[in-house]
Amino acid sequence: MKVKRQEPKLESVSELEELANRLHSAAIHLLRRLRIEDAASGLSAPRLSALSVIVFAGPLSIGELATAEQVSAPTISRLVKDLEAQGLVTREITAADGRVHRVRATNEGRKLLEEGRKRRVSALRSDLAELSALEREVLSRAARLLERFALPAGHPGREE
Repeated sequence: MKVKRQEPKLESVSELEELANRLHSAAIHLLRRLRIEDAASGLSAPRLSALSVIVFAGPLSIGELATAEQVSAPTISRLVKDLEAQGLVTREITAADGRVHRVRATNEGRKLLEEGRKRRVSALRSDLAELSALEREVLSRAARLLERFALPAGHPGREE
């Protein structure tokens, strides 16, 4: 007779709080560790973040980019000016309203961002290779759960 294994349940607020705290801490530590790979890009973390939003969600207006990055329009304007000077983005005037500029990544900007992602994924892949098959399966299942509540509804990477 096969005994059904029961998953442990987190019932109390304190258990949920502890899990939330551990996930938060682990996410921050993982991002910090992988951010080491970003030094090779030559860009600061805020510039890389803005470029990432432009590459994956662009073209965007300055206001849309500022909202996405949770900074003021003058702050994002300075970042965009620097990215533009480095040839990583361009500004285009919209046909509908000649006052509104849309920021678009250049091929160079896209390439720089993709190379950085490859470095971070490679570093993470090396760490994952040291885990057992069972541990990797657990992380794969956890990643699906994290994507489900971290990515907005309708995002192509989100499984329902």
